Amino acid sequence: MNINVQCSTTASTFRAQDGSFLERLLFENRVWIVFCCLALTAFFSYQVRHLELNASYKAVIPNDHAYVQNYLSHERDLKGLGNTLRIIVANPHGDIFDPDYLKTLREINDAVFAIPGVERPYMQSLWTRSTRWLAVTEEGIDGGPVMPDAYDGTPKYLEALRLNILRSGEVGRLVAADMHSSAIVVPLLDYDAQAGQALDYGKLSQQLEAIRAKYQNDKVSIHIVGFAKVMGDLIDGLWQILIFFAIAVAIATAMVYWFTRCLRSTVLVVLCSLVAVLWLLGLLPMLGLRLDPYSILVPFLIFAIGMSHGAQKMNGVMQDVGRGLSRIDAARNTFRRLFLAGFTALVCDAVGFAVLFMVNIQAIRELALTASLGVAILIFTNLILLPILLTYTGVSHDAARRALASENKALAGGTGGWNILVLFTRRPYALAAICTALLLTIGGAALATRLQVGDLDAGAPELRADSQYNIDNAFVNGHYATSSDVLAIMVTTSAEQCADYATLVKVRELQSILQRLPGTDATVSFTDLAKQMGTAFNEGSLKWAELVPNQTVLNTIMTQASRGLFNGDCNMLTLYVYLRDHKASTLEQTVQTVETFAAGANTDDVKFLLAAGNAGIEAATNQVVKHNNYLMLLGVYLAVIILSLITFRSWRAVLVAILPLALTSLLAEALMVLVGVGLKVATLPVTALGVGIGIDYALYILSIMLVWLRAGASLEQAYSRALMFVGRVVLLTGMTLAAGVATWMFSPIKFQADMGLLLAFMFLVNMFGALVLLPSIACFMLKPTTQRPVTAPTKVIENA
Repeated sequence: MNINVQCSTTASTFRAQDGSFLERLLFENRVWIVFCCLALTAFFSYQVRHLELNASYKAVIPNDHAYVQNYLSHERDLKGLGNTLRIIVANPHGDIFDPDYLKTLREINDAVFAIPGVERPYMQSLWTRSTRWLAVTEEGIDGGPVMPDAYDGTPKYLEALRLNILRSGEVGRLVAADMHSSAIVVPLLDYDAQAGQALDYGKLSQQLEAIRAKYQNDKVSIHIVGFAKVMGDLIDGLWQILIFFAIAVAIATAMVYWFTRCLRSTVLVVLCSLVAVLWLLGLLPMLGLRLDPYSILVPFLIFAIGMSHGAQKMNGVMQDVGRGLSRIDAARNTFRRLFLAGFTALVCDAVGFAVLFMVNIQAIRELALTASLGVAILIFTNLILLPILLTYTGVSHDAARRALASENKALAGGTGGWNILVLFTRRPYALAAICTALLLTIGGAALATRLQVGDLDAGAPELRADSQYNIDNAFVNGHYATSSDVLAIMVTTSAEQCADYATLVKVRELQSILQRLPGTDATVSFTDLAKQMGTAFNEGSLKWAELVPNQTVLNTIMTQASRGLFNGDCNMLTLYVYLRDHKASTLEQTVQTVETFAAGANTDDVKFLLAAGNAGIEAATNQVVKHNNYLMLLGVYLAVIILSLITFRSWRAVLVAILPLALTSLLAEALMVLVGVGLKVATLPVTALGVGIGIDYALYILSIMLVWLRAGASLEQAYSRALMFVGRVVLLTGMTLAAGVATWMFSPIKFQADMGLLLAFMFLVNMFGALVLLPSIACFMLKPTTQRPVTAPTKVIENA
């Protein structure tokens, strides 16, 4: 397929028969193409009603990581250590030994028990039979449920409850140390058995909020933490994301209209970009995909890319109409000139998204697939459908005349703004720009080395610090010795050897080491029960609060232990480490300590394995993100370099296009350090997306520059023509898209605000890189092919 790209065409020189086979096929069958697009739009509009907004716990964890594999292989024995909620019911003006409080706690416990998706046998609270006490009495060792069987709210039973709680060892874990609140621990399944589908986190959050609204009052306050609640709050906030999406569309429409003063072409550009988004949303449920809090931003990225390419097509048609071509010839000529550059840019975008498949985290892979599908759709809606629709609507003749007059004035030296950019094709100015870029590179690299992997704040960094969730999380951490951030270490042994004395000594040693770490609040294991029972077996003497080197005694203690400390086959112990927070530094220090200990303590029969619990899973996720970050960027750049080399057929041109993108990626990481955003599942795709979108600007500008350079024009002439033909639209789309996403910074969802800041920054820096740094580097890298002066090249690029 030959695609002839011409940079300056008049009515007398344009010939329809010179077009490629693809051009003739498309434009000679315009009616059928428009009809097919209308049918597809109606079909996908109908399919959108099946689109789901949900999340999945296992979708955001790296299922092939060793930690996660260890957890999944023992998942049946680790109930409550995966996706778990903690509901804290507090009495702000008294303690928990209040009949009204305990009545409310029971009602809340029963209401939560009935929620679909709750793993009911493993729920735990003061009202569950699994919460038990153990003590030495005059008659020997005694025990039973913490809540007395005959409890009736009288002072007698309230005092019995107080005594049972003190003897249970649950103070600091299930009951606050100040006795003003207690917890309901709620393990969750990944599916809703009643509905026969995946657990709906949005619906679950609404049910929890309904319980909060019903029971919370002046005498009772309710605090809810856990992965499911974070996802639920984000899903609840998706409507706010849609509002900001609408604002971004309005800003883009207004700025494009301000630039063109042509209503019909502006509406077409926006419409084609929105059609691409609609097709994508309709296609997702057909492929079994959904939108989640991480991929919800993809539709806007597709709209942004579509606006960028659509504005280029509209601008080309407007210029050609101003030169005297009919609307059909102008649309065909613009298609002829810009299809290759646009197609290559979109392929680069798609490959950039596809590289995210390297990260074996389902949420990121689904985001990559969703974005790649969207870009593939744009190839049709914005590179093909838009020019065809412009053959019917055309553009305003007044707008076309203004565009041509502005171009001619600029070419004659009458527009100072463009002349300033052209200065960067001269060595002194180019050298100054390159030196500035080098200084930014050095500063950015210094900052980027401080980029941390994982969360940098306590609670849920995806939400604002003053959000209800983070207020609840602060309450939990401030009143409970065992926080909501738990890391579980699995100690595997031979069959029926979990209570072996030598093994327990090692567990005790590891506990002692972990308890000295500044990020550890508490540790719990079978050794703690063994110490407690050592005292119990010896008339309560604290001198025996130690591991007894007697295997028979240890085996006897096992009969009094809860199943959560070891499994049914007695070949695995669980060591619980309750962390102060789940910040990246805390997790890294803890897992390094455990790994170092395990390296020296592991034998053929006994192994210390990481990791279960939300903190253990997050530690694994951080390691995967850290490992894949630069590997992923390398893949994106390699793909972009290869595609650009195929397009430009010049390694020098590829270097000119890539270097500004590399600077943007580096500065984006530096910005993350400055604003306190860690590298994690939510932010990992951003830099890759920036490369894919940023290459669009360079491809459009360089494609025109190379046309003129190969025709013998000077670099200054070539860049000046590129500015007039596509540069103005690069400036327009860069400013428009940055302004649109910048509004996200006011979102109450911090995740969206962070993404808005990073994307606005990358849109602007990529734009300035293409307009300033690209010609500066080209000044030293690109030369005219011939030395003969030219006025207008006829044939610019001819590629198979």
